[in-house]
Amino acid sequence: MRTKRGLCYSRVVDVCLDQRVAAKKKKRDVVGVGEQQKTVYRKRQRLLPEVAGESDLFDSLPDDLVISILCKLSSTARCPSDFINVLITCKRLSGLAQNSLVLSKACQKTFDIKAKNWSDSAQRFLKLCADAGNVEACYTLGMIRFYCLQNRGSGASLMAKAAISSHAQALYSLAVIQFNGSGGSKNDKDLRAGVALCARAAFLGHIDALRELGHCLQDGYGVRQNIAEGRRFLVQANARELASVLSSSASQGINTRSWLTWNSLTHPLPHPVAPHPQNPNNGQVTGIGCPLLSDFGCNVPAPEAHPASRFLADWFAARDSTPGTGLRLCSHVGCGRPETRRHEFRRCSVCGAVNYCSRACQALDWKLRHKAECAPAERWLDEDGEADVNGNGDDIEVERGGEGDGDDDVIGDS
Repeated sequence: MRTKRGLCYSRVVDVCLDQRVAAKKKKRDVVGVGEQQKTVYRKRQRLLPEVAGESDLFDSLPDDLVISILCKLSSTARCPSDFINVLITCKRLSGLAQNSLVLSKACQKTFDIKAKNWSDSAQRFLKLCADAGNVEACYTLGMIRFYCLQNRGSGASLMAKAAISSHAQALYSLAVIQFNGSGGSKNDKDLRAGVALCARAAFLGHIDALRELGHCLQDGYGVRQNIAEGRRFLVQANARELASVLSSSASQGINTRSWLTWNSLTHPLPHPVAPHPQNPNNGQVTGIGCPLLSDFGCNVPAPEAHPASRFLADWFAARDSTPGTGLRLCSHVGCGRPETRRHEFRRCSVCGAVNYCSRACQALDWKLRHKAECAPAERWLDEDGEADVNGNGDDIEVERGGEGDGDDDVIGDS
């Protein structure tokens, strides 16, 4: 048999014949004297001594076959140990496992490294995979360097490398950085760039980016206001989210009827619409309301967080959830992003007790927990017990305005 490169596999039959498995005959020894003699049988060694060290057939396998097997392993690993254990098996496997083709095929779960296990060797492994062209490694290492290690330039460049390769999560993360001006001052925000990155990620099927883009169009944030188009994107995001959860739950036999329940109560819209002669309620939908038409979608379970987001959450949880003096984490448990300067994230305009890096995180956290906790507050106080103001000394109780409005530190009513 020959490979595509013209190499021949060793003939297993010939190898086995050359090793000559010893016959299963038993050697007979006579013990005792006279009538007390008895015969004792003992087994010979199954392999002759001269060929006992040549019985391993692994060395006879060609490298391209072993690399093909390792590529399959790295692309289907369920945790980092599935792949890392190969590196410590033997010298040959360790060398072949670090082949650029194998590292470029590694899947997302291969990089699901726990924050408590972070070390220089883990960073070298991620860097090795990133240099091999693995976009998941570029994104994961970029997020860790940007937010945890505070190496903003290197982290952003790694995420940009993944975004150039059409990695939707990297595109959306860069959009959040542009919206918030992360790593810089408030004047470093680039709303147009954020909208453009969101649009690209939404085109690739990223649900959070599609929802963020809908809110931007609906609010006129970084783009010309188009309420109808923004609502269409929000409904599309809700439908994609529901379809994704239903498809994954069908094989598990989970009852999904409650996710499709309509609310028969009055459903206030978070963003009031213009008055209409045939709509006396002006901003409220009475009767039956479909959850697909909501800003927050159906009450479905939260999607599985990306390994990079779980790493960020565990990293700062081990540091008492404080990324720095006066800095806060995004209140959505599946995000993990910290502020890079004071009052970078926007607060809930009703209670002021939670803050989010994006409208997508607000929508997810509203369904998970904040809907039951949100209550109006008379005055917001910061960690020192003083009135919370932004860097310019102005109160931050303002709504997200149109393009060019710099005071966008509050997210609209839930």
